[in-house]
Amino acid sequence: MELIKHTLVEVRGLKLHVAEIGTGISQIPNVSSHIVTYFFMADHAHLLTGPKVVLFLHGFPEIWYTWRYQMNAVAAAGYRAIAIDFRGYGLSEQPAEPEKGNFMDLVDDVVALLDTLGINKVFLIGKDFGSITAYLVAVVHPERVSGLVSLGIPFLLPGPNCIRNDLMPSGFYITRWQEPGRAEADFGRLDVKTVVRNVYILFSGTEPPTARDDQEIMDLVDPSTPLPPWFSEEDLAAYASLYEKSGFRFALQVPYRSLGIDCGITNPKVTAPTLLINGQKDYLLKFAGMEDYTKSEQLKHFVPDLDIVFLDEGNHFVHENLPKQVNELIITFLTKHCN
Repeated sequence: MELIKHTLVEVRGLKLHVAEIGTGISQIPNVSSHIVTYFFMADHAHLLTGPKVVLFLHGFPEIWYTWRYQMNAVAAAGYRAIAIDFRGYGLSEQPAEPEKGNFMDLVDDVVALLDTLGINKVFLIGKDFGSITAYLVAVVHPERVSGLVSLGIPFLLPGPNCIRNDLMPSGFYITRWQEPGRAEADFGRLDVKTVVRNVYILFSGTEPPTARDDQEIMDLVDPSTPLPPWFSEEDLAAYASLYEKSGFRFALQVPYRSLGIDCGITNPKVTAPTLLINGQKDYLLKFAGMEDYTKSEQLKHFVPDLDIVFLDEGNHFVHENLPKQVNELIITFLTKHCN
């Protein structure tokens, strides 16, 4: 990934970490060995306003690095690929009051970032709660979205019925992590690298992580359990180094503790063409009502121009688990809708 460039961009009073590869970049190295800062020259501004820009929005426990395969693939296909660390994640700055964060903060950050970079319209690709953010941007700012790809998440809006915890067992991980202080105590027994490792192992399974009354979520992973074969120790180290910087404080607020906060949107509609890529082995399909909703006509009421693909061997991390197949689907979608 030597060609991926990194910078910090001030957005709404916070510096967000931006990783980028592809066309239209004029580069000026900073003196820092860790960050390369680049600037977009005024006479090249026209390069930034077309539809050939792709913005990737990560989930948890991910970071910009989760898109390493997709960024290189779409850049090779002629697109400008941008991946961010959301506020409070990785190399991005923390908000002053993390416990007050919500999804609309992320929506506003995305739009403000596009404005700062001079990008009028973009393809959004989201995973996990990054998909929820992408859907929200498409609903609230449809003029900014050329198309949308979601990995694993059908159209959902934050609110009381976003995830039906009440229909899941009491030890359901989202219920546990929504309880103030509980995840902090659970995670705090371990180093950051082990927490990320455990979450990757748990989320790679086919069942929603669920603890007994005498267990915490981290107790569900046997320390001798190997990493998934598609996720290396090098990958784990990359994630861990970024979460060591940011911690989990904002990550527990957004998505988990803000999932039930109503975003105030009525009659939502995603008008942009949308592709939903699901791993058939994704544990999210075992959430109460999720698989039925994903395959229902109700979903197309919210997203009329929707195509859905299920990958038989795909799991929750389908873009890392099956990168070649996912990249082909993404590039075919971008080619079809880039005009």
